[in-house]
Amino acid sequence: MNIEYSFDKRPTADQIIELYNNSGLPRPTNDKERIQKMFDNSNLIVTAWHNELLVGVSRSITDWVWACYLSDLAVRHEYKKEGIGKHLIALTKEKVGDQSMVLLLSVPTAMEYYPKVGFTKQESSFIINRAE
Repeated sequence: MNIEYSFDKRPTADQIIELYNNSGLPRPTNDKERIQKMFDNSNLIVTAWHNELLVGVSRSITDWVWACYLSDLAVRHEYKKEGIGKHLIALTKEKVGDQSMVLLLSVPTAMEYYPKVGFTKQESSFIINRAE
């Protein structure tokens, strides 16, 4: 299977919503404007495409020298277990370089996945949850 990875090819809000719904990633997909703003305000996005179909995305916010928050990692359901998520993470890490850590908050269903692709579970985080 020929998957094309890109830092420059940006999906539409509709493509993102369809991918998130298909992948099971819990995001506000009923709010197209909010999804668009999430992507407009992110400064590191890696996409995975099979022909013209968006099959994966890694969306991050970074300062490029200390921290990178990988806020969304989604892979289309029928493309899971093909290494796409792992490759999106590797490209994200490669782009931010060795000076920057990559951190994320996992959805409960992915807690077993992240240690398999190189993440170390941390017990030292805190959160102020969003109102909605």
